Amino acid sequence: MSETTNQAQEGPLGNLRVVELCSTIAGPVCARLLADFGADVIKIELPEGDPGRNFGVQVDGVSLYATSMYRNKRAIVLDLKKPEGRDIALQLLDKADILVENFRPGVLERLGLGEDLLRKRNPRLITVRISGYGQTGPYRDLPGYGAICEAVAGVRHLTGDTDRPPARCALATTDYLTAVYAAFGAVMALYERTQSGLGQMIDVALYESAFSQMEEAVPSYERTGVIPTRQGSRLMNTAPNSLYPTKDGQWVLIAANNDAIFQRLATAMGHAEWVSDVRYGTQRARGARVEEVDALVTTWTLERNANEVLSLLMEAEVPTSRANTIEDIFEDQHYRARDMLLRMPHPKLGQVTMTGVVPKMSRTPGKVTKAGSDIGGDTRDVLMRELGMSDMEVAKLAASRAVWCGGAAADLAPATTPST
Repeated sequence: MSETTNQAQEGPLGNLRVVELCSTIAGPVCARLLADFGADVIKIELPEGDPGRNFGVQVDGVSLYATSMYRNKRAIVLDLKKPEGRDIALQLLDKADILVENFRPGVLERLGLGEDLLRKRNPRLITVRISGYGQTGPYRDLPGYGAICEAVAGVRHLTGDTDRPPARCALATTDYLTAVYAAFGAVMALYERTQSGLGQMIDVALYESAFSQMEEAVPSYERTGVIPTRQGSRLMNTAPNSLYPTKDGQWVLIAANNDAIFQRLATAMGHAEWVSDVRYGTQRARGARVEEVDALVTTWTLERNANEVLSLLMEAEVPTSRANTIEDIFEDQHYRARDMLLRMPHPKLGQVTMTGVVPKMSRTPGKVTKAGSDIGGDTRDVLMRELGMSDMEVAKLAASRAVWCGGAAADLAPATTPST
């Protein structure tokens, strides 16, 4: 594993160097997961910058999303279409353990950074290649974002209410799932490398990450021909497991997924007799009467405010929750106790709050050391510290526009390179 010179490196991946050549969400989040656990991540952006810097709410020209997604990384700008920029990238990759990239298949090769060349220069390099449809197959050249790949994978067909068209989840769930698979693949490859001494390619497709959630649907369709469809807020063939309205106009989720929990729920509702009723006493019986069971629970919740419902069911040890808004979460003591709302200093905004590190590790926990850098904010540091360049050499590269060391956004070139 490579020596790094980033003084902030701690954690189980603290002796790793990662080069990120990514845009949008899946790739940057994969690299962020590695950075949270100590990897020294150098994020290379093209002159137009990562489109992720335009996502979400902007305050004083700063993407709040980017402050978290790019945290713990050093951000540099290289023009990979210029020989000097490409050469710098190759020098960094010569010293790297992992490359994370999410261009469309073939783009990296056209930039002169293809798999064969990288492997020849650095046989220990692990390349994590994220794309819509993978590096092979008839769809490999198609552009694909997480939302599109959810539709390809059948996930979008199952999302939403039964009487409405397929809905979009308001979160980038497929991108985040893909990021976790990609990071998992990288760590597996690192473990294997301890035995073989060699790197390998990790081919991660957005549509396959989404499709992996269809684990139950695949054998069911093959054997029965049944095509599952949208269930709304319910869990298929299980009751009660849904959102239920309360007297004060809120919604609570109640999940009595097995007979033991249903017994506790029925008792808390004042209907212990339901447990011995053949219509409701077993999970299968309730699953055959979902509408009826949900109506009974709805009648009960509508007679009470949300807080009363939650108090009664939590005391009875029935899994339940209000359908929290982000405002609710900021007031929730459990999030604070688990360090899931981190307040970090920011050079322009003073302070930003971001999600905490997942998972929690007892001996070698991850941590957040800094918010995401501005575009090009670490170019000079990386070139001088990691490649031993002088101020004059960096200035010459900047003058040729092979690199960019930060400044006015107006200096950036327009976007030209396609990405996933």
